[in-house]
Amino acid sequence: MKTSEPRLSVSLPYWQDRPPLDALAVADETARLGFDRLWVGEMATFDAFALATAIGARVPDLPLCVGPLAVDVRTPVAIALGAASVAALTGARVDLAIGTSSTVVVEGWHGRTRLSPAIHLEETARIVRQVAAGRKADFDGRVERARGFRLRLPATDPALVIAAFGPQALGVAAREADGVVLNLVTPQQVSRCVSVVRAAAESAGRPCPRVSVWVTAAVDPSAADLESFRRAVVGYLAAPGYADMFADAGFATAVEIARSGATPKQIYGAVTDDLAAVIGAFGDAGAVARRLAAYRDSGADEIVVVPATSADDPGGARTLDVVARACAPAAEILA
Repeated sequence: MKTSEPRLSVSLPYWQDRPPLDALAVADETARLGFDRLWVGEMATFDAFALATAIGARVPDLPLCVGPLAVDVRTPVAIALGAASVAALTGARVDLAIGTSSTVVVEGWHGRTRLSPAIHLEETARIVRQVAAGRKADFDGRVERARGFRLRLPATDPALVIAAFGPQALGVAAREADGVVLNLVTPQQVSRCVSVVRAAAESAGRPCPRVSVWVTAAVDPSAADLESFRRAVVGYLAAPGYADMFADAGFATAVEIARSGATPKQIYGAVTDDLAAVIGAFGDAGAVARRLAAYRDSGADEIVVVPATSADDPGGARTLDVVARACAPAAEILA
């Protein structure tokens, strides 16, 4: 399944009702089954670089993508330094993903101010590029600045991915990134985003970044799997852009409740299991494979499987095994 460019990858899921160390089990399964790389994000459990170091020490041949990391929370130098540290300590290939995150995370959890998100994203990308490539930081922008820092570790020049959805962030990704990653989207939205990125990259006179899409998946899902998925969607229902997508997909009532200022519990009560069929890959092995194919056909270059994990399927082993077997023969999904 290994290729020169990632095509079928895995992301750590971070389900709230699962033990945090489930992440290591997912990493082990990802390496065992030969997926192209593992995405190591950051929520309310592990520091992303610490976890990536632990994973890299266990399975150094597994390429990693750390992030998306919030640009309002970490400085560009800290992001580049973190990636270089993981690579030097483990020998793993380490790429980076950055994004703007949410107001809840940035202002609530970390006490930072979310200022000019698109500008901040673009300026962070430029500084990360400088530092990660081994050059001395020399940038003074409207939001970010860095001067004089140079890595003493070997420069690995990681691929830089930007998490985006709206037109401004997609435009930044087209101008500055090697890749763009989408999350919790329909295949139709993937097609729309691909068109926007392609046009923006053409205007900027550069190649179109590769498009990755995270797809939550569960083979023969249990009630607990669907419950975890519904909880994960709650914070997106009222978000700009996402709200319109969910409303267009038939979930206008849930969007209205989310926009009304309802509590997370109230919003969760309005989210039905039907949503899993719209922005996920749930069902038997054949249904999951067909759904991943739909995302491939929408223009995605890389499918990133976010496996449901439960007491019955620790580490998402069953789902990942089925996906690996369904997608590998004759490259049925990602030829």
